[in-house]
Amino acid sequence: SLDELALIERRIGGVKDAGERWRLRLALLDVTGGYRAIERAARELVPRDDDTPKKKQVAFSAPKNGRARITIDTTDRKAADLEHRLRQDIDTTQPAAAQMEEAFWRIVEGTTGGVVAAAPRPIVLVPISEHARIMAGDGDDVILTLTDGTMMTGAEYLQQEFGEALEVAAFHPEEGAVNLYDTERFANQKQRDMACMVSPVCAFPGCRHGAYGAEIHHVDAWKHGGYTNMNNLVPLCTYHNRINDDDPWRNKRGRIAMIRGAPWWVSPRGYHLRNTDRGALDQLFGPRSTGP
Repeated sequence: SLDELALIERRIGGVKDAGERWRLRLALLDVTGGYRAIERAARELVPRDDDTPKKKQVAFSAPKNGRARITIDTTDRKAADLEHRLRQDIDTTQPAAAQMEEAFWRIVEGTTGGVVAAAPRPIVLVPISEHARIMAGDGDDVILTLTDGTMMTGAEYLQQEFGEALEVAAFHPEEGAVNLYDTERFANQKQRDMACMVSPVCAFPGCRHGAYGAEIHHVDAWKHGGYTNMNNLVPLCTYHNRINDDDPWRNKRGRIAMIRGAPWWVSPRGYHLRNTDRGALDQLFGPRSTGP
């Protein structure tokens, strides 16, 4: 309808790149279910304006029906540490949100351990050229991506204590992360680490979840003969791993495909979208595309 077309144009109007606007337009035209369904999809797919909180604060809403909302504006690092702590020991067969709320109050009430800063082991993605700039003292403005979805500046990178050991990962500009083949179903730690470097966040467009806390998805499903190899592994959050169209004959929610070593979401009608351009391949070899 005209209303749906107008909605799509309004939502993609702020996207500067013409090619990206067309990819988003085609993906939203692919959505079935009417105006509301397109509106929901647009909230997930279209990049939001930068509304980074300008000040640290805690805000409380008025109570309603015995409940109230608490909003905390803080650094992405502290937020990632808190989320990592709240997600420990949750039952993955049940909704996570309610369990995280209960875990939050156990921390506040002192009935369980607190939040430890940098308890997870996020990997910092540092191109060699940027590493040289930082070590020479000229990289304070460099922005680096971590595999838990957060970022740090070159100055913050210098302040970290990485020890004497340096872990090195190899990437091919077309094939992506390089490692040995594996006949086991579940990815080992090295494979998880490298998959997170390729996609530091869940690969579904619009998803904010960092790769560090995600599940490792088989692009070609294990049940259909897919191998546990680097060119078949992608981090997806629990929700998007569940709704991905694993079966070739399903064409309902879209699926993940590996193209030139990087994960892309393919809509039911075949349009391609990516969720991040901050992965290792983008930083080493430039932004990925579906073409040669």
